[in-house]
Amino acid sequence: MSGFLLYLSLAVATLAVSWAAIIIRLADADPISTAFYRMALSVLLLAPISIPGLRANLQRLAERSDFKWLVASGVVLGLHFAAWITSLKFTSISNSVIIVATQPFFVAAMEALFLKEKISRQAAIGMALAFIGMAVIAHADLDLGPDHLLGDFLALLGALCAAIYLMFGRKIRQTLDNRHYVFPVYLIAALTLLLFALPLGSPLAGFSGKTWLCFFFLALIPTVLGHTLYNYLLKFIRAHLVAITILGEPIGATIFAALLFKEYPGWGTYLGGGLILTGIILALIGNKEIMTDAREIDEFTI
Repeated sequence: MSGFLLYLSLAVATLAVSWAAIIIRLADADPISTAFYRMALSVLLLAPISIPGLRANLQRLAERSDFKWLVASGVVLGLHFAAWITSLKFTSISNSVIIVATQPFFVAAMEALFLKEKISRQAAIGMALAFIGMAVIAHADLDLGPDHLLGDFLALLGALCAAIYLMFGRKIRQTLDNRHYVFPVYLIAALTLLLFALPLGSPLAGFSGKTWLCFFFLALIPTVLGHTLYNYLLKFIRAHLVAITILGEPIGATIFAALLFKEYPGWGTYLGGGLILTGIILALIGNKEIMTDAREIDEFTI
């Protein structure tokens, strides 16, 4: 994949996932129900192109004793969506997407701990700028309270789960092609969320037409387009660089929230957003070995 196409794909994926919080806010549904249908409808949308050849690919994965990582990836993805979507019920869109975007910290820590990978100095500076930018936005918008703190905690839990999901994805994507990876992972995530929905009494029917439409677009735009594209890029880019690019989501979500919900950003969003974008650019440009080298993948054996 050429450098231009690589950066273009990252930009498209970031724009797509930026719509997630907006669509979730528009849907009139329980958070777990929303998360379940996001995954379930994504599975249906991907089925026509994913089922052919799936069995052979999964058998090859099992022969490498990596099937457990596929299951773990799906479970963690389900937990990510359960935690993050629920956080939007308790805290603002800006705070939620900012906190969940801290996943590069967890990814970088796991890369250093389990893969013995080093992050370039310029990439580290870029990450630091991005975190400072998120802190500026959070400081300007923060209005602490019990519910708000719960929402912040759930968003942070979502960030941790997202980082683990990216790391599992990096390992599995060396064996499976993209369509045969995301389909079973999304299916396992949907089943995980269903196991949450049933005992919690989260409704699975009786939604308005608008909410069903939100479910569909939530599956199509942020998930099938955004997350699937990110998964594809994991074959070419180190996981923490993908995670850093996802930091652009708070910028897009804040802009869309202002346009649709009249949630206009203050000075903190402009200053923090500028720092985040600068950090992303520095990290991507500063990483001279942006293409993934598969030689260390098998060392990831937690």
